[in-house]
Amino acid sequence: MTDDLLGRHRSVLPDWLALYYEEPIEITHGEGRHVWDSEGNRYLDFFGGILTTATAHALPEVTKAVSEQAGRIIHSSTLYLNRPMVELAERIAQLSGIPDARVFFTTSGTEANDTALLLATTHRRSNTVLAMRNSYHGRSFSAVGVTGNRGWSPTALSPLQTLYVHGGVRTRGPFAALDDYDFVAACVDDLKDLLGHTRPPAALIAEPIQGVGGFTSPPDGLYAAFREVLHEHGVLWISDEVQTGWGRTGEHFWGWQAHGRGGPPDMLTFAKGIGNGMSIGGVVARAEIMNCLDANSISTFGGTQITMAAGLANLNYLLEHDLQGNARRVGGLLIERLRAVAAHVPAVREVRGRGLMIGIELTRPGTDEADHAAVSAVLEEARAGGLLVGKGGGHDTSALRIAPPLTLNVAEAEEGAAILERALRSIR
Repeated sequence: MTDDLLGRHRSVLPDWLALYYEEPIEITHGEGRHVWDSEGNRYLDFFGGILTTATAHALPEVTKAVSEQAGRIIHSSTLYLNRPMVELAERIAQLSGIPDARVFFTTSGTEANDTALLLATTHRRSNTVLAMRNSYHGRSFSAVGVTGNRGWSPTALSPLQTLYVHGGVRTRGPFAALDDYDFVAACVDDLKDLLGHTRPPAALIAEPIQGVGGFTSPPDGLYAAFREVLHEHGVLWISDEVQTGWGRTGEHFWGWQAHGRGGPPDMLTFAKGIGNGMSIGGVVARAEIMNCLDANSISTFGGTQITMAAGLANLNYLLEHDLQGNARRVGGLLIERLRAVAAHVPAVREVRGRGLMIGIELTRPGTDEADHAAVSAVLEEARAGGLLVGKGGGHDTSALRIAPPLTLNVAEAEEGAAILERALRSIR
């Protein structure tokens, strides 16, 4: 069945549509932190559909909300008043920390970032955008144009002029040898120098923790320091919270809060985890920015009733059960367990991350040379052992990505760590 499905996949879908594993699997159903494939194999899920099943598979509160909403009306578009959309927007506006916030819903993080770039360039009357090296912001034409990761940017053509800034990767690059204070200072000086050579850009778009880039991040406070410089030049700050939002980092509800000196960003984008698998993205911005467009616009599927019902139920569950706190507690234990394992595996260069957003970078032992083959081998071994994880990295990095649903318990964290330990020790 799987082999037949793989052949059919290859005959009708693009060659560039990536599949994990030498023998790709079909996931047929899930419950809690586990999923099953079409062969009946059970897996502990440490990737959640790319950080999207953020709470749990088949969470009763979400499935009930979806079923009840489907029995009333699934969709009407934004041309009509939509109670679930208004209710979810009210909650997100309040949680965002952005004053006088307005929320626009989309169907994905790509579309959310595309919208944020449209708003920023229109508001600032500039098509120049600052982005971080090793970043990823989506697959649309404009989002690819601000993605600083060659492996996910298939064209140099873009409607935007993008300038890339240092700072997203702490342990590589020209400032890696500096301590945190001097690292931040050097990155700020680099930003100031860059701004001195160009007309003022519209915005800086940045992930507080780089997702596809391998869960890399700068020292706390970097983006706050950037914000002070940007503010002097009238440049907006867009925080891409598609992977870091909703409490995943444990210490904060939003990734930007680790850089919160001076207040929230001008805009934040979100997606993935809020829908717990349903297709929701969006932008939060101050009213003056959100309302700067002077043409009509709608969203056919952004904010549709069934996804908003799911988002409301999921957000309520996430807050009522303090899943941010659980990410901090269980994630902290998992990181320490993996660091203890890594101490005995020469190929592990670094275990990094926060909460339940953890990266394990692999290199050829004794060097800083990325070992992409080792990452793929560990991915395969983990799957064989009953664990699903992800992978990522830039041109000179390769890392395993670990991001379980936020309801992960201590026993499951220990189980997953044990499987990863065996997989890592299998590296030759």
